[in-house]
Amino acid sequence: MISHEKIEKNIGLLIVLTILVVSIGGLVQIVPLFFQTSMTQPVAGLTPYTALQLSGRDIYIREGCVGCHSQMIRPFRAETERYGHFSVAGEFIYDRPFLWGSKRTGPDLHRVGGRYSDDWHYAHMMNPRDVVPESNMPAYPWLDRPLKDAAIQKKMRTLNIVGHGYSEEDIANAPAELEGKTEMDAVIAYLQVLGTHAPKN
Repeated sequence: MISHEKIEKNIGLLIVLTILVVSIGGLVQIVPLFFQTSMTQPVAGLTPYTALQLSGRDIYIREGCVGCHSQMIRPFRAETERYGHFSVAGEFIYDRPFLWGSKRTGPDLHRVGGRYSDDWHYAHMMNPRDVVPESNMPAYPWLDRPLKDAAIQKKMRTLNIVGHGYSEEDIANAPAELEGKTEMDAVIAYLQVLGTHAPKN
């Protein structure tokens, strides 16, 4: 048995044993999660983003929306009373990257889907103060321009590698789904699906 004093005085041994202990501890915490279906399976009814929603999500990321809006409702009464059921792992199965965020200059958006009409979202992004007078959100009028996402099929095929399950028909129809749409349409389509498959208490 190696004495504690000997370990503390031998830097190399201390480093090796520290790495070993941290590795074992990490594996004990992480590995079981891969076998819990609540962590690896989508919640009931959840499907991969459509081509339009996927493009909207990319624009949401590009515009830095996650810098002010989180998408993670914590299991605290103050949050669930305001936003609805707390977020669960199965809701994020098709999110790459995750957009949980930790800053709430604006409200959490994880349950915003279906809460407002498409027209409300359009007006809100064109000039937020038209619908929320006290808002400090900037306007995004430039999103009202044609949507161009030449890489949509490549993105969908890439996401299939990690299990999104787009069919060849989905991928083939993606450019037609985006045709005639604006960037604003895409962002609104993305916002309107957020949280729509939340667990029912």
